[in-house]
Amino acid sequence: MCLTKDNNKVAIVTGSSKGIGKAIATEFAKAGYSVVINSRDEEELINAATDISESVIDKDRIFFVPGDISQEQVCKALIDKSLQKFGRLDVLVNNAGIGGESKNIHQLTSNDWDEVVDINLKGAFLCTREAVKYMGKPAQDDTNKNDSNDYSIINISSVHESIPQPQAVPYAASKGGMEMLTKTVALELADKGIRVNGIAPGAIATDMNKEMLEDKEQKKKKEDKIPMHRIGKPEEIAKVALFLASNDASYITGTTIYADGGLTLSS
Repeated sequence: MCLTKDNNKVAIVTGSSKGIGKAIATEFAKAGYSVVINSRDEEELINAATDISESVIDKDRIFFVPGDISQEQVCKALIDKSLQKFGRLDVLVNNAGIGGESKNIHQLTSNDWDEVVDINLKGAFLCTREAVKYMGKPAQDDTNKNDSNDYSIINISSVHESIPQPQAVPYAASKGGMEMLTKTVALELADKGIRVNGIAPGAIATDMNKEMLEDKEQKKKKEDKIPMHRIGKPEEIAKVALFLASNDASYITGTTIYADGGLTLSS
């Protein structure tokens, strides 16, 4: 499954200064991809680029573009700058996402809703729209041509695209929307050599779950609900993403892989 070190492929990973996104970017870099990382926090992004660069020989293959992907101009710049730097785009991983503040439905403001849905769902839409404009076309330079004509878009969703999450209406709604975004765009692009799939992580050891991870009692309760009785690692999600982007997944599109330790089986 692992791609050769000289494969010359390029992957963009949004929301990749830490957590799952950083793990995915690192995994792709180790597999020989040139990787473009993105985050709203430029300082965190610079630190992540330094960390990821340690896993590769050619440091110039790690490139970063700061910005909030809920903003249309940022998504356009992300794709444009990536193409200017590397001349091609093979994989887009829509990972950027936030949980939002825990509130009941009657407490939510329109700003609460917009912030979460704009980053989690609108951002994935905008980046996908801009990426497919290039992915659907052969490279003008034959040396940069994707010989397999196999492009991949991977949406990082959540088990909450199918499991309701009280006090997190915008988050659950955004992830439910991502499931249908994945299916619909996959169907639209199936005959164009562009595969679109999703990954739905369960409880993963990231900053989003920091409060739960630091509370032993709360952590134990969460683990008891998971059939495998443990919290997942970001690297475990990253390896699924690398598989979905590889030729080993060449006949897979429009599906979501649940990487949740069996959590959805007991919910």
